[in-house]
Amino acid sequence: MKRLLTPGPTPVSPEVAAAMAAPLVYHRAPAFKEVVLRVRENLRWVFQTKGEAIFLTCSGSGAMEGAVANTLNRGDLAITIRAGKFGERWANICKAYGVQTHNIDIEWGKAVTVEQVKKALDENPKARAVMVQASETSTGVAHPVKEIAALVKSRPDTLCVVDGISALGVMNLPMDEWGIDVLVGGSQKAFALPPGLAFAAVSAKAQSFMEKSDLPKFYFSFTKEIASQSKGETAWTPAISLVMGLDAALNGMKAEGLEKLFGRHKTMANATRAGVKAMGLELFAPDSPSDSVTAIKAPGIDGQAIVKDMRDRHGITIAGGQDALKGKIFRLSHMGHVDRFDVLTALAASGDVCTRLGARLDVAKGLAASEAVFNAQN
Repeated sequence: MKRLLTPGPTPVSPEVAAAMAAPLVYHRAPAFKEVVLRVRENLRWVFQTKGEAIFLTCSGSGAMEGAVANTLNRGDLAITIRAGKFGERWANICKAYGVQTHNIDIEWGKAVTVEQVKKALDENPKARAVMVQASETSTGVAHPVKEIAALVKSRPDTLCVVDGISALGVMNLPMDEWGIDVLVGGSQKAFALPPGLAFAAVSAKAQSFMEKSDLPKFYFSFTKEIASQSKGETAWTPAISLVMGLDAALNGMKAEGLEKLFGRHKTMANATRAGVKAMGLELFAPDSPSDSVTAIKAPGIDGQAIVKDMRDRHGITIAGGQDALKGKIFRLSHMGHVDRFDVLTALAASGDVCTRLGARLDVAKGLAASEAVFNAQN
């Protein structure tokens, strides 16, 4: 049996797969209109906002690009937190649109501090946005979004823009309560859908920025999509089958409830980290770990060899390090449609592979520590 334990895409549930396999419907028909309206309201529920929430047919990076193109102006200054591959993406998107950036460069594996963000804001009072990842997928780090949003909230000319692609549905991100202005997500993470849909929610403050934005936008116009989806339509031809799957995924998430949804992911993350440390492996981001994915230091062996052997020997696909971290870490996902058995299987297999490649580990001790975390929740 093949297992997919990458931090995107994640395994698709049978209910979602069945919804996507249903006969195709016309996206301008009344039946699909009902789906769009229901999805729109349920997305607001996940985002925990009374503001506007939309879906887009693209990857999560499309929603990131839309967040820039719809709220800023050419020549504006944005503060970007570059603590991994996706933090760098914020800066690269801004550059493509002629938006200047003040980059806060953080050592990969570390989280930005509130003091660093405050210093950047104080030194750059004309900054129009602070852009950060809630969960930096490339390093397994969670940034202090609540505290960053609080800093920005009192600044009427600055937006708090958050990439929640690997965090939305995993950890609590109450958009309205915290004062997040733009929050984006992706289908292939905690929503346990195939890649192809992105989500974006915008506050009233962000919408006021949208009214003044002069950056080019056509397909990624949030204004057009909000106007269409508020009527149960889409501005462009959507990925119909994916939207049907999204409807089923959101219904399942609502049935579980946000508290249990976040708690389930927290437990799996804690169990993974406990197992990793107990068997003798080292976390790459021990101080501020994400509940979406655990990044693990390769124990004196090639991290890419671990990824390859996991796939070849055990039929388990995991993720390696990216860019500067290639060969140095491997990553185990615990978000979406995964459970206790998936976590224990990934730990056993990774321990076996690392041992075969020369590491000295106590795999049994790691599994016992992970089981203890799960059993404590029963």
